[in-house]
Amino acid sequence: MTAARHYDVIVSGGGTAGHVSPSLAVARALVDAGHEPAAVHFVGSRRGMEGRLVPQAGFEVTLLPGRGIERRVSLRNLVTVAGLGVALLRATVIVARHRPAVVVAVAGYASVPCALAAWLLRVPVVVVNIDAVPGVANRLVARFAVASAVALPGTGLARAVVTGAPVRPEILAVDRDPGGRAAARAALGIGDGRLVVVVTGGSLGARTLNDAAVGLTSLFRDRGDVTVYHVCGTRNYEMLDARMRGAGVGVRSAAPGALDYRLVAYEDEMATVLAACDLLVARAGASTVAEVTVAGVPSVLVPLPGAPSDHQRHNAERLAGFGAAIVLDDAQCTPDRLAAIVDELGSDPAKLAAMGTAARSLGRRDAGARIAALVDDVAARRRPAGGTGAAAATGREERG
Repeated sequence: MTAARHYDVIVSGGGTAGHVSPSLAVARALVDAGHEPAAVHFVGSRRGMEGRLVPQAGFEVTLLPGRGIERRVSLRNLVTVAGLGVALLRATVIVARHRPAVVVAVAGYASVPCALAAWLLRVPVVVVNIDAVPGVANRLVARFAVASAVALPGTGLARAVVTGAPVRPEILAVDRDPGGRAAARAALGIGDGRLVVVVTGGSLGARTLNDAAVGLTSLFRDRGDVTVYHVCGTRNYEMLDARMRGAGVGVRSAAPGALDYRLVAYEDEMATVLAACDLLVARAGASTVAEVTVAGVPSVLVPLPGAPSDHQRHNAERLAGFGAAIVLDDAQCTPDRLAAIVDELGSDPAKLAAMGTAARSLGRRDAGARIAALVDDVAARRRPAGGTGAAAATGREERG
């Protein structure tokens, strides 16, 4: 029988793009630190976006069955618990077979069975927490983790190390200087002189933001100086596309003197969009907050109501406290209110510039490298004394 490949690191978690993006940022930082891409393996959920995004990024992924537990009593939770048991068994086989030096848990459903399997097999676990308030998965896993890499101080997680929130290299490379912004707008086919407003509810979309963006197109129909770039989520695209075409707006309307409206299901080139935009309207997930701070993008943040521990509001208010963002309650995110904010900020370029500068001052551009160093430090503590060569340099555990 062929011996199983030994992984340096297993990165577990995912679900939405908000969890997958930091997971990929950690993996890429580990590669930059000297690990081979094939030695960094992902474990995710069949229901998450990691099944598509991780292979696209050049990494292998194993997908576990099951789904997250609902935050209410339901019959579905009985099925979920059973699925979690199956996922734990599969995760245990994966960890036992491939014997990683470290398991990194980046929140999401799959992080729990994989981290529990690592704990059972005495493989050290490192938690990566990018929210101001940790979610249930990270609070559970952090209890037995060797270390918790956190974006912000005061999370309450045990053995916390403040590293910042990791972002993708493409976001680190965003150029919002005049030349970079002009190049990004040219790549998107956006004419000079337009105020570019990007509205996004994340990979799954957000009804409130979608409704506000659609309403904004009616109010701004004759605004030849505005582009609305609307990332609506894959599950909403066909319905909204038909709705907008029926209203005579279409996927793109850039006639002289008319609003330029773009409807996109999911944006793979978000770095280009962030370079081009003047104002981002979005939920306040930790990945979004990390990316707008690193890129230096002014934003209107609409916290998700009912988010666990109200963590999105904590994320948004941190930026607002530094003058980097405006916090807009979900119930107040109407087309009229959004139009008023866009008009106010669009007529004050100096304020937009100040918001962007404030946002950039909060970004931790070296967060990925800090997390990779922490992971390698944990791996080095496990490595037998006297290790040499590539395995010693990267923290890979050598076993007979």
